[in-house]
Amino acid sequence: MTTVETTNAGDPIIVCEDVTVSFGDFKALKGISAEVREGEVVVILGPSGSGKSTFIRTINRLEEHDGVRIVVDGIELNDDVHNLEQIRGEVGMVFQQFNLFPHLTVLKNITLTPQKVRGMPQKETDALGMELLERVGIPEQADKFPSQLSGGQQQRVAIARALAMQPKIMLFDEPTSALDPEMIKEVLDVMTELAKLGMTMTIVTHEMGFARKVADRFLFMDGGEVVEEGTPEHFFTNPQEERTKLFLSQIL
Repeated sequence: MTTVETTNAGDPIIVCEDVTVSFGDFKALKGISAEVREGEVVVILGPSGSGKSTFIRTINRLEEHDGVRIVVDGIELNDDVHNLEQIRGEVGMVFQQFNLFPHLTVLKNITLTPQKVRGMPQKETDALGMELLERVGIPEQADKFPSQLSGGQQQRVAIARALAMQPKIMLFDEPTSALDPEMIKEVLDVMTELAKLGMTMTIVTHEMGFARKVADRFLFMDGGEVVEEGTPEHFFTNPQEERTKLFLSQIL
């Protein structure tokens, strides 16, 4: 694997050591070791089936891992339910699909989890929900239901819902892949703003212009392994591995 050193002032907030994931005889991840530093934006690239989504899902135990360990904000991710609850309280995740509750209003979708999990009073969560809807640019949609929104608006609600738990880390698993092309920019704009605010983010995406603009570091995966990592400048001007060069030649 080719690694180009980067500088970042933050301490490691996600540490993965020799992480493997198997589905029967198939090894989806083959010993991934990687770090994400506090305030860093790491973009994960790679062809379909390379293990990108599996890897990002291990960070909050949506996929169980083998191997040495995953540590998130100083807490080891294992079978300890208390540890898992702590980590999921610090990590927000946005998926390809919006997964909103269709029978709840936009505001209720955002406020439900902090009320139930954090025990926050409704008045406080409603104020937080409206603040987050302002941040993602759709406060006027608060009383509507998900079916009344466009795909891009629904994904922005999903981002607001993840932010409502006030996480330290945000994970994005191809958040624009299910959107029509004209709706992609509005979601990427929200994510760009989060990056500017210093949110620690790990993002799986094929939106290369966006990735180049926001990423501090890239990981390129193929065949369940990290093949190359480095800065955007390294990736786009001087990639070292043939698999990386081939991938970039096909998508740029």
